Amino acid sequence: MKTIYLAGGCFWGTQQFLRQFPAVKETRVGYANGRTAAPSYEDVRYRGTGHAETVEVIYDEVALPTEKLLRYYFMTIDPLSLNRQGEDVGTQYRTGIYYTDPALLPAIRTAVGVEEKKQGKPLAVEVKPLEAFYPAEEYHQDYLNKHPGGYCHIPLELMHLDLSQF
Repeated sequence: MKTIYLAGGCFWGTQQFLRQFPAVKETRVGYANGRTAAPSYEDVRYRGTGHAETVEVIYDEVALPTEKLLRYYFMTIDPLSLNRQGEDVGTQYRTGIYYTDPALLPAIRTAVGVEEKKQGKPLAVEVKPLEAFYPAEEYHQDYLNKHPGGYCHIPLELMHLDLSQF
């Protein structure tokens, strides 16, 4: 099992999207790489803590290699948009790929390189070691399961992919 942290705008949709893959064993939403310890949602949203809404992803790298996982991730974001995804604007909605295991870095760099080539310009996606991750409040965990009509910047058709196509 491997762990990677993906910031893709609002963490509700990113978590819901990733949960459809059988090789993704666990997800947890939280706040990553900010300037304060143990922030609340209100701190992140209104007090400029510098955290990004992020999903901790624990996955079976044999069944879902990191490069492939990141290809899926890139389907859900505008990788050229700085501090904005959909209607969500602010540094807390920036995109980022954070890691704790340096062995993942070659696969991350390859996936980012492929996406940059596809886009034809540098991406606005941070690639950094994880400095800190604080789980979000319980009401944010699995939010779109609890509130199926809740807001999400990710198109609904991506929430139900035919995985045999990939």
